[in-house]
Amino acid sequence: MARYEKQRNFLKSNFDEFKNIKTDKMNGIPKPASIKSYDSNSKIVILPKPSEKTVTNSNIYECIRKRRSTRFYAEKQMSLEELSYLLWATQGITGTNNAGLTLRTVPCSGATHSFETYLFIMGVDGIQKGVYRYLPEDHTLLFMFELDEMDNKVDEITLDQPFVPNFTKKAAVVFAWSTIPYRSEWKFDITAHKKILIDIGHVCQNLYLASESIGAGTCAIGIYDQKMVDNILRLDGDEEFIVYLAAVGKKQE
Repeated sequence: MARYEKQRNFLKSNFDEFKNIKTDKMNGIPKPASIKSYDSNSKIVILPKPSEKTVTNSNIYECIRKRRSTRFYAEKQMSLEELSYLLWATQGITGTNNAGLTLRTVPCSGATHSFETYLFIMGVDGIQKGVYRYLPEDHTLLFMFELDEMDNKVDEITLDQPFVPNFTKKAAVVFAWSTIPYRSEWKFDITAHKKILIDIGHVCQNLYLASESIGAGTCAIGIYDQKMVDNILRLDGDEEFIVYLAAVGKKQE
């Protein structure tokens, strides 16, 4: 059992130790940017405004009851309105507080919002197949690049799925969430990392429930090739790296 000790301790609260630490925020170090910068000449996709009209099942009880990890998808594209809604449901900005911090559709420790949302878009109506990043401040998509044989690359990233092999490449879109840990470390120091993992769970659960509300299905993916997905998305693997993925597609009737 000794081999579990380190990871079990990671799951515990270490607030007593944190109380004796002077964080970078306390030291007056400037707050890190909450959104990654990008080239102003980049191709930007304007997303439709999120609307309740996109929802086909607004009964939250039914959405929770029916929620399942979905690994079989219809050969049907998602609409741009549906993708817009899912992005809003997982990282959409709904306001700001008195300190100017963004309030979003998901809870986040100290409003640090360490996540960036990357998308492998393979089947969304009206959207060029490729890799994108969500820009929550403007509710837009940043087109990053085309990816040759993207469905096969996505398949390689997510090999060794235990229940339904190769299901990911059949999704309409794959969400890939990265963390930029310092956004949380700046405020929470050594306690940041547990908070990051708790917070990404909130994000993915919103994706599950929002997908259910539009007749789509989601499957969270924790088994993936870390180095490969970081390299494809051009992340350094240290200051930013992927922590969670999820496949989404329309449900089979």
